Amino acid sequence: MGDKSPRHAASKKSEKSIKEKRADKRSTEATAASVEKAAKTKKN
Repeated sequence: MGDKSPRHAASKKSEKSIKEKRADKRSTEATAASVEKAAKTKKN
């Protein structure tokens, strides 16, 4: 019978979940896009 104790690496959580990472990425892309639009409209 194998050892059923929890492994240290398996119990380790990442600092952010995948959903949080995606949300952060989308929010930064959205702000960059709005800044680009503002810069283009000012030049015209």
